[in-house]
Amino acid sequence: MARIYVGGAGGAPANNFIRSLRESQRKDYLIGASCIPSDLFLANTEEKHVVPFAVDPEYPKKILGLLDKTRPDFIHLQNDFEVRAISRLRDRVRDLGIKFFLPSSETIENCVDKHKSYELWKRAEIKIPETLLINSISDLHKAFEKFGPKVWIRAIEGGGGRGALPTDNLEFARLWIDKFKGWGAFTAAECLTEQTVTWLSIWFEGELVVAQSRRRRSWNFGNRTLSGVTGITGVAETCADPLVDEIALQAIRSIDRKPHGIFGVDMTYDTEGIPNPTEINVGRFFTTHYFFTKAGLNMPEIYCDIALEKRFPALDRKINPLPPGLVWIRGMDVPPVLTTVDELEKMERCSL
Repeated sequence: MARIYVGGAGGAPANNFIRSLRESQRKDYLIGASCIPSDLFLANTEEKHVVPFAVDPEYPKKILGLLDKTRPDFIHLQNDFEVRAISRLRDRVRDLGIKFFLPSSETIENCVDKHKSYELWKRAEIKIPETLLINSISDLHKAFEKFGPKVWIRAIEGGGGRGALPTDNLEFARLWIDKFKGWGAFTAAECLTEQTVTWLSIWFEGELVVAQSRRRRSWNFGNRTLSGVTGITGVAETCADPLVDEIALQAIRSIDRKPHGIFGVDMTYDTEGIPNPTEINVGRFFTTHYFFTKAGLNMPEIYCDIALEKRFPALDRKINPLPPGLVWIRGMDVPPVLTTVDELEKMERCSL
């Protein structure tokens, strides 16, 4: 039985990781930690600890003290900022005898900062939306001249559609960036379509272990944001497309020649039907990975088996082992439902 530290415990991404482990063959002792004390009441872990935000100056000292006290065998995080913070402390974490399953520090820095990812993809000639880093109002003018009439504004760091805004109004865009104090930390890009797909994968020392695609059919609460993006998937569907596989592999290998750990490539389709990489969620699973667990592919179990025991899965297919057309439906304060596209579309045809 391994002792596993789970960052962000009680939040949906970490809770789905915890659920997956609880429903696996593993019998681990889980140490939950969060910077949001109330979230810990929702965490199914043997221990619960409050930690500072990952960007807090006290975080390194506090987290290293907690790790020294709790002595986990392995550490896993479910938040970009905490993944990066632990990556920057990796030598000191390793000195405590704690394992982690992360790519190189450089890869994490290049993935957490979406503009760095963009520059690497552009250099590799991968089809991506043209993007400008917005340092000043003159950069914003250039963006509207190049990409207008409508442009896509977003923060270069953070998940859940942080700072996302599609707009055809330059003054509104300026006020939006002002609100977030985002000059130098926001980009503007050409708008793509609303269709998105994600390719979630686990690698070991440059070799692909497993990857699974899913398309998003809708966001939860998308009508309550200006961008329509919330980071909270409402309805997702397993899919398999060789073009998605090819582009995801190119996107990962152009950033890291020897991928190691978790890489989740988010892609948005352009008007020509080509999926364009927009970001890589690195070192963590996307929120709804429990969908795959319930469908028969427990990626957290595979990930921990590799990290802790060097035990690899026996799969018929490494890429898209799940059948296409499985659907995951989520809501607030209700258990999610696993069904199929046929059943969903049958229900949709019943609409009056």
